[in-house]
Amino acid sequence: MLVLVAPGQGAQTPGFLTPWLEIPGLADRLSAWSDLVGLDLISYGTTADADEIRDTAVAQPLLVATGLAVAEILGVSPDVVAGHSVGELTAAALAGVVTAEQALTLVRERGLAMAEAAAVTETGMLAVLGGDEEEVLSYIGKHGLTPANVNGAGQIVAGGTLAQLEEFKTDPPPRARLIALSVAGAFHTVHMAPAVDRLRAAASAITPGAPAVTLLSNSDGAAVADGAEFVDRLVRQVANPVRWDACMATMAGLGVTTMIELTPGGTLTGLAKRALRGVKTVALKTPDDLDTAREAVK
Repeated sequence: MLVLVAPGQGAQTPGFLTPWLEIPGLADRLSAWSDLVGLDLISYGTTADADEIRDTAVAQPLLVATGLAVAEILGVSPDVVAGHSVGELTAAALAGVVTAEQALTLVRERGLAMAEAAAVTETGMLAVLGGDEEEVLSYIGKHGLTPANVNGAGQIVAGGTLAQLEEFKTDPPPRARLIALSVAGAFHTVHMAPAVDRLRAAASAITPGAPAVTLLSNSDGAAVADGAEFVDRLVRQVANPVRWDACMATMAGLGVTTMIELTPGGTLTGLAKRALRGVKTVALKTPDDLDTAREAVK
């Protein structure tokens, strides 16, 4: 059983798109989508520096467009699809809940809305690696932070104001390591609440279809069979924690045997190697990985 997963913001690195442009037709596809979202996606994916693609309003459309383009090239039929954070829009398009063009229209609004919300208060995120999960969650709550991403495999991301994060650094959970994340704000926390209404307004113009494959939700890891419900969850998820640990638990329960992570791959397959023992994983980092991925599902 194959699950196709789409990474979220933070997976992008300068120039990650460059080798993919050698594939015939991909540049044309991204050029058309660039016109749709009003961004030069090819330039951002090839020559832009880390600060430019850190911009939420840029990173999110870039990730969704790249994921959808590479999925089309890959040409496999997954049994299950899931995306981490903004990757949920990629997953929704792969499942047929929305079209690629609708996903890109929504992600452009999502990125702009979240960038605006992030500008209101100085916020950020810290990855907490290791420690006892319940103890880590207790310490996060004690400092007024939100467990914005519960990723499984001993990784939880805390989000909040910069002042709260600085206090957390002076009083970390026992046996845990803290790593500051290069993000523009505290995503999936109450600080993103202003973005929810804007995204809901954009989503109201879309009539979602029913998922053609099993589609997992970040809110609780559940498979959602109704397209409208999935879009509603996706909208609300902007200001609520991502439960990727629950998504992986559902994958295990479904009997997933192979995971392919769309470009820029590596983050989600890395978590799966620790949390989904025995599941074959392939991260699509360059076109050289395509054959490996296709072989994995034979």
